[in-house]
Amino acid sequence: MASFPVKTKRVTADIQGIPTELVLSGYDDSILVLVTQIGKMGTLLHAKKEEVYGGTSTFSINVLMGKRDEPLLQACARQVIEDISNGGGSRPLVLSLGLKDHSAETLKTAVQLIIANKLW
Repeated sequence: MASFPVKTKRVTADIQGIPTELVLSGYDDSILVLVTQIGKMGTLLHAKKEEVYGGTSTFSINVLMGKRDEPLLQACARQVIEDISNGGGSRPLVLSLGLKDHSAETLKTAVQLIIANKLW
């Protein structure tokens, strides 16, 4: 039997003493990352690299669903898409953050966990 065509990685860790599940899936056209402490999806963000005239690039971050008034969630998505881009990747990111705590320390640890287990 053939393996599932989407490369997937699942990790369990503690963030600030709270059990946290991380699921990363690398599709041909995008990367999906779910980080949850609540057992379901949380705020859903979309991040992508955009080429700008002159050879420079920028990143766009959009909240698809969930908390729109939490700039640290968008900063988290930006850090991950920048890491994807720095690794030579061009696929957009769909990031779900279902965290009990949205403190800077929790989000910093979540980003570190994502990057340590990256699929790109």
